[in-house]
Amino acid sequence: MVSQEQRRRQLAREKFLRQQQRRTSARRRNQTRNAVIAAVVGVLVAGGATAYATGLFKSDDKKSNAGAEATPTATPSAAPTSKAPDPCEKPAAGTVKSLTWKKEPAVTIDKSAAYTMKMATTCGDIDIALKASAAPHTVNSFDFLAGKGFFDHTKCHRLTTNGIYVLQCGDPTAKGNGGPGYTIPDENLKDASLKNNTYPAGTIAMANTGQKHTGGSQFFLVYQDSQLPPSYTPFGTISKSGLTVLKKIAAAGESTGQGDGAPNATVVINKLTVTKS
Repeated sequence: MVSQEQRRRQLAREKFLRQQQRRTSARRRNQTRNAVIAAVVGVLVAGGATAYATGLFKSDDKKSNAGAEATPTATPSAAPTSKAPDPCEKPAAGTVKSLTWKKEPAVTIDKSAAYTMKMATTCGDIDIALKASAAPHTVNSFDFLAGKGFFDHTKCHRLTTNGIYVLQCGDPTAKGNGGPGYTIPDENLKDASLKNNTYPAGTIAMANTGQKHTGGSQFFLVYQDSQLPPSYTPFGTISKSGLTVLKKIAAAGESTGQGDGAPNATVVINKLTVTKS
């Protein structure tokens, strides 16, 4: 018969093994994320500190990185001792569709019409007025993908809270390297809103690999003015209520404590729709 002391030791060993397994799994997850998502790196230069964000919007199964420069207003903070409460609801029932196409769909939208996009997320609805005339390929692609349910049940996989202020979504793998199988051309890079290398709060723009015309399905939502070169197609304007949702997500922080990682909030797009009005 096993004595009480032996049982206690056995339970202690089992607890230790479980902790080791969790730590090993966490390390593997971090290594995977770091392999596909470039971090915001602080580079010290003589006479002052200037931070450069490298590979900020690497996306869509490409290996090259975007060289996006930013000037943070604060240095990265230490990892938090406790995780902020999740402000979002549980995702709707359903699974991500595994869909790819060999080439960009033909442009069939009415460039002179008004189009809106609605992201019904676990954290609230984000409504966006799309710029069909200025970015017809981009809006047409979103109209096509939304109609196929491509974005439904996908997770917004990246939140940046230092230097630039964006939530990145649109990757069906939630790892930073997924896309629709095709790319679309850059558009609207001289938009009047992009002044002084700044993407203003309320902008939605395409992620890319840092090379021209490499946008796919990943995009980022700017919740606070962010300094970036005009290399990312701006294709819509987020509503005031949508910005409120984004700021709620940002307030919950990100997983690394360093200003660039997975959002602590469970941000899942339950349904994404594009509507012509």
